Amino acid sequence: MIVGIEGEVEKKDPTFIHLNVNGLIYEVHISINTSNLIQEKNARLHTTHIIREDAQLLFGFAKLSEKKMFDTLVKINGVGPKVALAICSTFSPESFATVVSSKDVGMLKRVPGIGPKSASRILVELADFIVDSTEDVSSTSMNEAVMALESLGFRKEHIRKALSGCSGDTSTLVKEGLKKLQRL
Repeated sequence: MIVGIEGEVEKKDPTFIHLNVNGLIYEVHISINTSNLIQEKNARLHTTHIIREDAQLLFGFAKLSEKKMFDTLVKINGVGPKVALAICSTFSPESFATVVSSKDVGMLKRVPGIGPKSASRILVELADFIVDSTEDVSSTSMNEAVMALESLGFRKEHIRKALSGCSGDTSTLVKEGLKKLQRL
């Protein structure tokens, strides 16, 4: 399995890149967001390697969060790599998390290849989609607080409303969340 690739850019289009890795040139499919981030002659990408009966495809991402989003999307029944890449090209992981949490079918229908039924199915299956940013401690604390409050029986949408605008470590967020959830 190829999980990363680094090499010299031979050719770059908005949806793919040819990388020369020690004389071997790989075609890597990329999102438009990743394409915009590649400005230098050398590129380093996180990759997902998909092996099918008729092809071996390599999908590259400048950010690990975008790769995780892609990997989550291709696991959904009816969402292939091309549609997942179109979603990655349309939304950043953060904006996609907002679309999923607000269940915004209209925004998701803007992605080429997604109709109303597909959009609804994707939103239902990704109801628990949370952007994982391991570099951001406040994000980790927020995720831990959400899980703690869920384990106490509160609904995720109520928890999100209660914790919006709050900050701090996990215990502080849980305390604030409990205070606000009592009022809901």
